[in-house]
Amino acid sequence: MHDIVILGGGSGGYACALRASQLGLSVVLIEQDKLGGTCLHRGCIPTKALLHAAEVADTARDGEHFGVHSTFNGIDMTKVNSYKDGVIGRLYKGLQGLVKSRDITYVEGTGHLVAPNVIEVNGQRYEGKNIVLATGSYARSLPGLEISGRIMTSDQALTMDYVPQSVIILGGGVIGVEFASVWSSFGVDVTIVEGLPTLVPAEDSAVSKAMERAYRKRGIKFSTGVRFQGAQQDDSGVNVTLESGETLRADLLLVAVGRGARTDGLGFAEQGVAIDRGFVLTNDRLATNVPGIFAVGDIVPGLQLAHRGFQQGIFVAEEIAGLNPLTIDETGIPRVTYSEPEIASIGYTEIQAKELFGEIESYEYNLGGNGKSQILGSTGFIKLVRKKDGPVVGVHMIGSRVGELIGEAQLIYNWEADAQDVARLVHAHPTINEAMGEAHLALAGKPLHAHA
Repeated sequence: MHDIVILGGGSGGYACALRASQLGLSVVLIEQDKLGGTCLHRGCIPTKALLHAAEVADTARDGEHFGVHSTFNGIDMTKVNSYKDGVIGRLYKGLQGLVKSRDITYVEGTGHLVAPNVIEVNGQRYEGKNIVLATGSYARSLPGLEISGRIMTSDQALTMDYVPQSVIILGGGVIGVEFASVWSSFGVDVTIVEGLPTLVPAEDSAVSKAMERAYRKRGIKFSTGVRFQGAQQDDSGVNVTLESGETLRADLLLVAVGRGARTDGLGFAEQGVAIDRGFVLTNDRLATNVPGIFAVGDIVPGLQLAHRGFQQGIFVAEEIAGLNPLTIDETGIPRVTYSEPEIASIGYTEIQAKELFGEIESYEYNLGGNGKSQILGSTGFIKLVRKKDGPVVGVHMIGSRVGELIGEAQLIYNWEADAQDVARLVHAHPTINEAMGEAHLALAGKPLHAHA
């Protein structure tokens, strides 16, 4: 019998396996596809590679603005895909080497939970003192909307070998706005349809409004607060009908309405594991209702982020090893949308903070006062939310490269820093990062490169 049998080799599963092996536990890691899961092969890494290619396209297009004679002459998707696949391949090879270097039994195949402590793969049974469910997620669609041909999810969009002339994107969340950013930079006519009142509706309202302004400036069209009714495709395009009666037409329809938990048909419910709408229910220590069974990553309700699953995997390994790790604060998990402009946030929005804490204070530092942002030609802001005369409980940012600031932002939130604590730190000049210091100086009552 093994100490841990892990079903799923994505961010949560492999992190759990590596940490458990490090702690001297015997580990079986089972994966039906490729080690690294959605993040490495169909999510974080390939999309960010496309976004970097898009950034290069924009740089070439805008060269004259900086006195550089460059032009944008088009996109060679064969070469873009070769670059993207090269990045994935190198990371995949490195991850395989890591797992092989540890005392981990790696099994390829589709596993099923056939008893509370047994997973079966291709007729072989693996018994564990503990079972960790880490089966990840899949790209969702809507009832009656079949994914085929010109109607696709991010899975198919990531393997396209051509650049379409026009695209409709159903969904204005992270996946939708990231693909909109890529395709717009590639020269595609993009329209986003979002049922909620704003783009990126999970973000602070100030960030959502700024994102909409930025996308209008980029020529990205969008309709918000309107619901999708249906879609029909033919040999030359897709017609999308909205409940408002409006009809849109484009070469392709990208369905970006979120991701569902991959739990059906794997034996979880049959073994008594509590499931709600496909998601595995756990307590704050990631234990299910069945003793000895844990769950991590996208199948656990909450943010579907690779770094969340990664940290949960480490947590469960340490929990099983008896180290009694601190529970993970879900609000303290950093969130980044890698569009242009980027969005990065942590903690509570202003509305959430008011509901939770009553009297709060907020401040927006405009990146117009930041030297590096001026050099880059970028606009945006850093918004801080804090309890009245208390610690910062939310950091919300929009602008080029602000995702790189989330490291300091998550320390500020997770260590419950006061504005004065951050204001006294020295931030290098000229960097975008010094905008974080300027924002906290202003919130502490001593603004320098900002109006009070």
